[in-house]
Amino acid sequence: MKLYFSPGVCSLSSHIILQETGIEHDLIQVDLPTHRTADGGDFYQINPKGSVPVLALENGLVLTEGVAIMQFLADKAERYDLLPPVHDMKRYQVLEWLNYIGTELHKSFYPLFNLTLSPNDRELFIALLNKKFAWLNEQLKNKSFLLGDSFCLADAYLFTVSNWCDVVGVSLSELDHLQQYRGRVRQRPAVSKALSIEASYNK
Repeated sequence: MKLYFSPGVCSLSSHIILQETGIEHDLIQVDLPTHRTADGGDFYQINPKGSVPVLALENGLVLTEGVAIMQFLADKAERYDLLPPVHDMKRYQVLEWLNYIGTELHKSFYPLFNLTLSPNDRELFIALLNKKFAWLNEQLKNKSFLLGDSFCLADAYLFTVSNWCDVVGVSLSELDHLQQYRGRVRQRPAVSKALSIEASYNK
């Protein structure tokens, strides 16, 4: 398998799950501003949508969208701790969290990466994210991870998205439960390895 990624962006969550499952893979870096791969190839030829992550399978098929990629990897590895099996209610709770993170958090960051956004609009979007992270902070009270004691796909996604807070000016300093949660996720060997590998690409 090949994972097309860019350091620090949403593809990190798929990279974390690759490390968690131990599935053999190659990493192909994509320069998002130019949409060129590390070897100079046209990334649009791989994914016409132009976004990472992309998982190229051994059989020639290509899978896009991080949430779909993470589910595929967990099912392939039969890692039911990451994504419980069909008909287990906890599976749908994981999917519930994945949908919330994707639609309510991930998409809410996009305007803040727009350098032409007005100061007033920036304040509005930051206030919106502050409210959502404050709610998340309460959900993590007395829990190690989103589902309780077990790390799942949604934790990889939330950790990835929450890392953007420092970049755009969203403060999590007063959200103790969320801060402790992020520390626990960061300490996982697979997460630490994925972060280290991606940092090496930025050197």
